[in-house]
Amino acid sequence: MLLVFGSINLDLSFRCQRLPQPGETLLCEQLLVSPGGKGANQAHAAQRYGVDTQLVGAVGDDAFAEPSLQSLRDSGVGLGALQRLPGATGLASIGVDARGENQILVAPGVNLALRHDAVSDALLCRCDALLLQGETDARQNLLLLERAHRLGVKTLLNNAPAQDLSPRLLQALDVLVVNAHELQRSAASCGITGGGPMDWLAELADRHALTVLLTLGEEGVAARCAGRMLRLPAHAVPVLDTTGAGDTFAGVFAAASCEGRDLREALSRAVVAAALACTRPGAQRAQPTREEVDRELALYAPR
Repeated sequence: MLLVFGSINLDLSFRCQRLPQPGETLLCEQLLVSPGGKGANQAHAAQRYGVDTQLVGAVGDDAFAEPSLQSLRDSGVGLGALQRLPGATGLASIGVDARGENQILVAPGVNLALRHDAVSDALLCRCDALLLQGETDARQNLLLLERAHRLGVKTLLNNAPAQDLSPRLLQALDVLVVNAHELQRSAASCGITGGGPMDWLAELADRHALTVLLTLGEEGVAARCAGRMLRLPAHAVPVLDTTGAGDTFAGVFAAASCEGRDLREALSRAVVAAALACTRPGAQRAQPTREEVDRELALYAPR
């Protein structure tokens, strides 16, 4: 079982020909209202991929709470430890241009009130891996990672939005997932500034005995593990909307890892799933099923 601790949002996605400049108002072609949030997106991706997934997150006492949970319920994500707290459910405003590029603003609401003790030790001991992100309180992430590490649970962090990484957190972490911007912030917080992205990737992984995954969009993914570098290309697809592609990658990678797949296999499945998520609008609603990933994997042939 995969346990995800993270945010639950409702997404308001505005489709337009181009993204606005500062101070500019644009009329958009379409509005899509759909469930989102990094924690929810990653849990949904893992469950759609076919691995039993539990999500510990929080929603408010407003009208956005139930719509934000609908896709999770439909897909079968476990919500037994869901928190319902006084305040606002997380809300995201997303602009998507004609190339599928996006621009996102998030009001976290009660996501920041989620506490690590919402996850019991009993639940931690039942899971094969724990996956977290950066849309919840950083200290609560740290405390939960430390508890999981002490109990021998594999720990994964998608450091998005990027936060500084403390020595305590790094000691409790097994796998770090970042994009190029998040890698730079993560490395700099550890005093790693010289060179370029591949240098930061290698030093961060080697210095802290981590597996670090760097997503590179149309350039694929780079991974550093136990002193070795692995590069895989992207899977070529027609791109409609990149919203949630990184969440799909993280969720499917974590799920494939829970199945016992090796790094290359898990990365290949995550790359293909993330590509398929770019061919449809929205975040959770765009994520592929296990059957779709398996079928498309036969067409993906990295060197």
